[in-house]
Amino acid sequence: MAASSAIVALGLGLVPAVARADGDPASDVLVTQPAFVPWDAGVSLHQAAQLNALLKAAARAGMPVRVALIASATDLGSITPLWRRPLAYADFLGQELSLVYHGRVLVVMPVGLGMYENGHLLALPAGAAASAARGNLAARATAVVQELAKDAGKRLAPVAVSAPAIRSVAHTPAAAVAFVIGLILIAIAWAVSLHVRPPEGRLGRFFTS
Repeated sequence: MAASSAIVALGLGLVPAVARADGDPASDVLVTQPAFVPWDAGVSLHQAAQLNALLKAAARAGMPVRVALIASATDLGSITPLWRRPLAYADFLGQELSLVYHGRVLVVMPVGLGMYENGHLLALPAGAAASAARGNLAARATAVVQELAKDAGKRLAPVAVSAPAIRSVAHTPAAAVAFVIGLILIAIAWAVSLHVRPPEGRLGRFFTS
């Protein structure tokens, strides 16, 4: 189970992807996936899969949103000065993704929300803050995305995801090997990211934002 869970976590963005050498896990994951869900967010694999499915449905409906759940300073990698500053981090993250993605970027921290699109921080719909006041970070993100859809005249119902389908990343030797290789690659990429492209110079303008 540990091996299969780790493989699913890699697929859902529950652990950092191979870094682009800037020490920011969410920006690495969100290049290719709709959600960054760190291991310490208290989110089950089933709930993470539901969030990913909802975000894919939102993209099909013409309102793409990429979501970063940030449960602790650790989830920011080397960008820890932006912990507890969801607006500043949304600005930073949106710019990090701007070369490959141009839709909305939503940051959900325990202290609040931040949203960015095309060079600007965005105000959330009036009902979003109230909707995001309940549940864990994934539940809050789900509520905000549904509120954004409602504000755009669309309706995104919760997406049913089969728990057995999640568990079906089966208990095989191949899964165990992939798990070990994945951990090694993540460790190597993380070490390289902290030495090749330190973030301090790029963070200067966010200290006062």
